[in-house]
Amino acid sequence: MPAFPNSHEALLKNQEVLHGRLAVLGPTELSLMPALAGSGLVVTEHFGFWQRLNTLEGWQAAFGYDDPALVPASVDTIVVFLPKARAELTLRLELARWLAAKGARLILVGEKKEGIAGAVKQLKALAPGAFKLDSARHCQVWQADNLVPSEGFNVREWLEWHPVEREGIRFDVAGLPGIFSAGALDAGTAMLLASLAEVTPGRGPVLDFACGAGVIGTWLQLYQRAQGGAAAQVDGVDVQSQAVICARSTYQRAGVTGAITASDGLDQVAGKYATVLSNPPFHAGIRTDTSMTEQFLRQVAQHLEPGGELRLVANSFLPYEELMRRHVGPVKAISADRRFTVWSARRH
Repeated sequence: MPAFPNSHEALLKNQEVLHGRLAVLGPTELSLMPALAGSGLVVTEHFGFWQRLNTLEGWQAAFGYDDPALVPASVDTIVVFLPKARAELTLRLELARWLAAKGARLILVGEKKEGIAGAVKQLKALAPGAFKLDSARHCQVWQADNLVPSEGFNVREWLEWHPVEREGIRFDVAGLPGIFSAGALDAGTAMLLASLAEVTPGRGPVLDFACGAGVIGTWLQLYQRAQGGAAAQVDGVDVQSQAVICARSTYQRAGVTGAITASDGLDQVAGKYATVLSNPPFHAGIRTDTSMTEQFLRQVAQHLEPGGELRLVANSFLPYEELMRRHVGPVKAISADRRFTVWSARRH
């Protein structure tokens, strides 16, 4: 049997409480599902993991909170793992209630360092009779029986809007629980936008990698219009379901154009672009993890037109300059402060 994360081990230790049709929300290890049951529903907001889940025989995989595979009142036991962002737990619990058949059981699992104590308060607000089933491997397992089903669940009803203003351009950005920098313009993206106003990208199509809620693509098109020129279409890709939903919503409200696609890295991207922009992530939970961006830098040249530009903003300590030089072409710093650098590389 493979080594599982602590939370998965704690669930397996108590799997005798799982009954009927099973749903698992937010697992991180593929081999957990066949270890639990021969069939069921599994939900993830990570596109790459969803692709891998589709290889499991007997299991139906759902990508995010608006997948057609999600059917109300269809599940007898729902396992909920704590998400990285605590705000997203509210979404998972509400989805669990919507999936729950009459008399359904909910199992909540999480590590102490992930904040299971606070999560239990949220659970008890929905199910006052919830009780601790076990403590194991620095985790707690909680059980709630006869979960009160929800009459409806539509993730778009959870959208929250906040204004962004930069270089005289103002628009509204959609947010959902669990999305990066929800509710505010982060400092790195603000620096990247300022660089785009100072050094305008060349003509041609643009790709926003790890687009989040669609801030960069929306701002660039509105800025180009405000300057009296034609706005370049900006396509966006992101690995997270909430980001794809939010980016599409932001684009629609602002009246800008571009295809927003779910993709793990550049796997789902076709064609070439005159410019690729990014404020790439470098965290996996609480750890620094640059592997996704490093893979992106190795592959991005094949999606750039000859002479095309890659421009990204990153914390200055991250090792991207040499990777950009090696895999794309000559590199220069457009702007920098004590925290961030905006790097530009031209394809050889």
